[in-house]
Amino acid sequence: MNFSFDGKSITVNMPDQPGLMAEIRRRFREGEGFALATINLDHLVKLRSDAAFLDAYARQDLVVADGNPIVWLSKLAGKPVDLLPGSDLVLPLTRLAADETVPVALLGTTDAALEAAAASLAAQVPNLQITCKIAPPMGFDPDSEEARRILHQVRDSGARLCFLALGAPKQERLAARGRAEAPSVGFASIGAGLDFLAGNQNRAPEWVRRIAMEWAWRMLSAPGRLVPRYAKCFAILPAETISAIKQRR
Repeated sequence: MNFSFDGKSITVNMPDQPGLMAEIRRRFREGEGFALATINLDHLVKLRSDAAFLDAYARQDLVVADGNPIVWLSKLAGKPVDLLPGSDLVLPLTRLAADETVPVALLGTTDAALEAAAASLAAQVPNLQITCKIAPPMGFDPDSEEARRILHQVRDSGARLCFLALGAPKQERLAARGRAEAPSVGFASIGAGLDFLAGNQNRAPEWVRRIAMEWAWRMLSAPGRLVPRYAKCFAILPAETISAIKQRR
């Protein structure tokens, strides 16, 4: 499944979880880093107007579908992919890291949330090594000298997997920069994944997710912030539907 913007193409190149885990295991064993992004409609909106975000996304090694609309569009394009939200990947990736004796870093959100998330992960994943926990200050700029220092801190900690919980576009931009500053580290952009583990945010109940209505649950929980965002997402669906149908042809 491909999405094109200003001559650059973003491809959902990891169609399912088994394939993703196999590729990351290979990279762990061969000492290769990676940048993992989880594309959704909100990202597609931002990619249309944010050149730095588009450049960073084009440099992601692994891209999965985070959102049912992306899954539906992939089926229209005749290139079906599975739903793999970033929040659902935290535990599988952590278990894989522990199995491969790969140390982990947590980056984003707040100090308190990182401590709580680390405790939750340690309780669920035996033999997990967490080498550093970093909560950047408010207004953190992924292009700053401070970002370079933080990436070097992750690298020097011995971490080979770093969860980025900064939100888009900061986390994807930092992951793209991390490929140069810390090339042996795998950077996984997971949005609110650590806050869910810490209990700072509540995810939609499982039955809501099963009927593909998590977006509505989230919107009703924060309408002032999310109604305008989702309106922009719905506005691009007709064009993306036409593009997907053309890919099938």
